[in-house]
Amino acid sequence: MRAAALVLAAFAWSFAAAQDYPSKPIRLIVGFPPGGNVDVVGRIVAAKMSEGLLQQVVPENRTGAGSMIANEFVAKAAPDGYTLLIVSGAFVTQAATMKKLPYDPMRDFIFISTVVTYPLVFSVRADSRFKSLDEFIG
Repeated sequence: MRAAALVLAAFAWSFAAAQDYPSKPIRLIVGFPPGGNVDVVGRIVAAKMSEGLLQQVVPENRTGAGSMIANEFVAKAAPDGYTLLIVSGAFVTQAATMKKLPYDPMRDFIFISTVVTYPLVFSVRADSRFKSLDEFIG
């Protein structure tokens, strides 16, 4: 009975704490320069989040090292939901190809949502003998 009461109290406290979120502006960290693809998407997301949360979501560019500076910054931020990170495919590529990162991509981050998808295009010069991917591979 005591355990059940503790669980209910903890649930009630976490629900009450969640009701206060967000009580201050949220930072959306972007690891790429202003005007690039990730920055533009980040700014659109921040604006929509601001509308939905009724709290300002501020995009903040922390560029360099293929976004690893931003990634490390967020990995070391307080886990309070006020510092978010928008990533590109570079995040996964770095995790798969680099021996040492200043953060653990699996331990230090929780992925919330896919924001955009985009097609990758395989192309060759117009005067190439290849006219399809099958011709190129075959």
